[in-house]
Amino acid sequence: MSQQVAKNTLYLTVASIGQKVIAFVYFLFLARIMMPENTGAYFLALSITTIFSVLTDFGITSVLIREIAKEPENCISLIRQTLGLKIPFILFGVIGAIIAGFLLSYSFQVQLLIWLACFVMVLDAISLFAYGILRGHHILKYEALGMFIGQGSTAIVGGIILYIHPSLSLLVIALIVGSCFNAVYAAYMVVRRFGKQCLVPSLNRQQTIQLLKIAFPFALAAIFVKVYSYVDSIFISKIIGTTAVGIYSLAYKFTYAFQFLPLAFTAALYPGLSSLVGKDEKALAKLFEKGMWYVLLLAVPITFGIWAIANDAVLLAGEGYRDAGPVLSLLIFVLIPIFLDFPVGSLLNAANKQIIKTTIMGITMVINVLLNLLFIPLLGIQGAALSALISFSVMFFIGLYFVPKVISGYRFRRLIKISLPIFISGIIMAFCAYYFNQIMSYLYVIPLGAIIYLICLYFTRAIPKEHLSSVVMLLKSEKKSYEKNSSFDN
Repeated sequence: MSQQVAKNTLYLTVASIGQKVIAFVYFLFLARIMMPENTGAYFLALSITTIFSVLTDFGITSVLIREIAKEPENCISLIRQTLGLKIPFILFGVIGAIIAGFLLSYSFQVQLLIWLACFVMVLDAISLFAYGILRGHHILKYEALGMFIGQGSTAIVGGIILYIHPSLSLLVIALIVGSCFNAVYAAYMVVRRFGKQCLVPSLNRQQTIQLLKIAFPFALAAIFVKVYSYVDSIFISKIIGTTAVGIYSLAYKFTYAFQFLPLAFTAALYPGLSSLVGKDEKALAKLFEKGMWYVLLLAVPITFGIWAIANDAVLLAGEGYRDAGPVLSLLIFVLIPIFLDFPVGSLLNAANKQIIKTTIMGITMVINVLLNLLFIPLLGIQGAALSALISFSVMFFIGLYFVPKVISGYRFRRLIKISLPIFISGIIMAFCAYYFNQIMSYLYVIPLGAIIYLICLYFTRAIPKEHLSSVVMLLKSEKKSYEKNSSFDN
């Protein structure tokens, strides 16, 4: 079982990376052909449905995964009960997205795209639910394959549409094709394993209330994440216009394309933290620091490197996106607090402080909404980037404040000590890359910057040998940690 879990985790990680690469390249092609105004309408419609996709699940899948992992013998009963609960929530999500488009007085084109995107939302809700069932049984390889083929299908169909007859409606239909494959494939795998009877919905008043109580914290956290991740696009569309959304969407895609990088490491880190909480504070502090060191080692070169070539990078989508350069130069810095928040969030969750983490996310959402309302009218799309940077930084620092509540007497100067050499290396690399980018192509600047960063890390002694060996051991022990501690919750 341990080897199977490790293999499935590897499958999902590799598929996720492949999916992100395909999605990013496809979006660049789409943006280049459709230009900012049409790209903005496309991104805006998907942002609306993405926000309301929270209602289509309402944390139910996370509960299903956990409960199946705990009681696999009651699997079919759990599936039928949660399916009966999920169907009305899917309807609520669709109705909410359509009403939102109407109340926000979007153009007929955008409202049509929202209608079409609702099909994507429904299909994704089905595949999420089906894959959740398989996750509860520690089966991830089907999800990995479905994720990759689904995204590939969208990219192929969408690429053909862009080449032959560019149309926003047809591009959303390309998304429907990929999502349809995922939904049918995932449902088929569930039926093949558990039989058709598992897809017959069932409702029991007492069990429904119990499921809703358990699901509510998951739903609340998901709502906070979706709102502070996508509400900026809605504000930009109403305050500035759809074209500005297109410009902002490119900087957004460049920035959040890298967010998956700390996930695999954090998946290994979380069980390790959980096993040490309340037992060995000294070891817990060391493991937490190594986690912070690792994600910072990833975040700094990506952040400072993209800052140095931002104005050239956005031109991959065409000259029409030149204004996205300054936005990307600012927005990319959100990666540092986002990456650093992964170990902090893992520590709080490991210490059973999920309520604190959810509260922090709620505070982040409120701050993000208020700052967008303040800064977008004053600074334009740069205001949205600044709002994101401030709100994510606040999220990280509030979470950091609670670290000593878990690790008694923890001193932050230890984090400063391991962080400073990495930041110094990143800043030196950034200014060298920025200089070289003025005299040569960014294609040469990227590997040159990487070499400079590694040299700086060596001379600043930012990579202690014991940290490297600990990271290797942590990743090697991932399969054991998953088997013992993980129920594969999202």
